[in-house]
Amino acid sequence: MKITDTIHTIPNVQANSYLILEPDGLTIIDTGMPFSEKQTLRYIASLGRSAEEIKRILVTHADLDHYGCLVGLKLASGARTYASQPEAEAMARGVSSRPVNGSVGRFQAFVIRLMGKLLKPTPIQVDEILRDGQILPVLGGLQVVETPGHSPSHLSFFAPSVHVLFCGDSMKSDNKGLRGSRSRNNWNQTLADASVRKQSALGAQIVCPGHGPVVKDADGKFPV
Repeated sequence: MKITDTIHTIPNVQANSYLILEPDGLTIIDTGMPFSEKQTLRYIASLGRSAEEIKRILVTHADLDHYGCLVGLKLASGARTYASQPEAEAMARGVSSRPVNGSVGRFQAFVIRLMGKLLKPTPIQVDEILRDGQILPVLGGLQVVETPGHSPSHLSFFAPSVHVLFCGDSMKSDNKGLRGSRSRNNWNQTLADASVRKQSALGAQIVCPGHGPVVKDADGKFPV
């Protein structure tokens, strides 16, 4: 699904996965669930591009639906993979960076554990650790923004040249607009709230969340 001429949402991967198309290569932000790499590769092919053009895959955080098919996409493309240090450590074990027990209700914890057993991501050592403030050669300079709260070292990515923010699960959206991450499975709610405030000051006009529709004309729509 086209958001701008250079940014698309990859359909049918269970969480929002974003594809950035540039003449010198492709960038993916978050991958969706395990076994969804075929959908991603088909979508890329439908745009007249190839798997070999994927240069980098950025992961906002180590949840099943955000790095589930990272290994499959890396094998298909040879792309370099990126995450923050604590999230990368969890990904190397094929787990989430957030504890389940004690942070969610009993039934939700049961469902999360069951899904983790049935659809466990393949462990992966990422190629590069990202740090707050780092600039990547994407969209004229893609800024790494540390936004902890939902997970210990969740990352967002902001492109000032086009005023686009990729916020992962640090915020969600619905038909009413943006809302903060207030799920009971947040790692730290105080940090989650601070991360929303941090992102509201960036000047984003388009916000691309991990779940829910893309929010355009986002100025003034942040939940602060």
